[in-house]
Amino acid sequence: ALGLLLRSPAARPGGGRSTTRLALSPPEASALARLGPALGVNTALAAAGAAAGQSALTPAGLAHAWALGVGLWATSGPGGFATGALYLVLGTVVTKVKFREKESKGIAEKRGGRRGPENVWGSAATSMLCALLAEAFPTWSPLLLTALVAAFATKLSDTAASEIGKAYGKTTYLITTLERVPPGTEGAVSLEGTLAGVAASVVMAVAGLALLGELGALSVAACVVAAFVATTAESFIGAALQTDDRPWLTNELVNLVNTLIGAAVCAALVGAATFAGVAV
Repeated sequence: ALGLLLRSPAARPGGGRSTTRLALSPPEASALARLGPALGVNTALAAAGAAAGQSALTPAGLAHAWALGVGLWATSGPGGFATGALYLVLGTVVTKVKFREKESKGIAEKRGGRRGPENVWGSAATSMLCALLAEAFPTWSPLLLTALVAAFATKLSDTAASEIGKAYGKTTYLITTLERVPPGTEGAVSLEGTLAGVAASVVMAVAGLALLGELGALSVAACVVAAFVATTAESFIGAALQTDDRPWLTNELVNLVNTLIGAAVCAALVGAATFAGVAV
């Protein structure tokens, strides 16, 4: 929420009553200026998608994606919105790869691959948090916007690794024991899926950083490394902790943890490079 700063001018000469004026801080004024376009563009896109019968999101998912889009545009501008939209498009594309075949094996995403509110926020809550912090603390904006991209790169890497691994993985191994397991097993990894995940993180990192005006070789490298570390950690979490006696540890919660790790690792790498005087 946008807060208001109170300023009380000195009392008028002659004993006149003092007045209190409400004034916006620069970040708040900037966010408010972007709010109109954010509402207009996202409402238009949501309405067009609903009218066209879009299949990427459930009706509730579309409403929450609208809220996410408004938030990203209001805090990080069109570039932040475009980064989130690009993630949604690419994530949907890789999910649909050999979907019918995966569905026949019982390893496809539920609801025909359509994302609901839990998927929207499990994937993008970390990026939204980074956008809010970048708006609130402009000095740290370059680092936080890079972390925003890293969170999306991490989630796209995870999605690509899972979906391409299930579609094309010749051999899948449980990451904790390296024993062979069927595709779609929690914590399973494959060479094909891993390579697809790395490629997806590179695409998302380059595109997202370019859209936000933060493109640099080391920034891209930080996002890709962070995505790899986070998705590897996510595989361990899935294999070791996502068991029947922990029904609360849902895929959406694991996705949130995954993106938090990716953003944190990226921020640490960029912060260390900046502290060392290396341009990122």
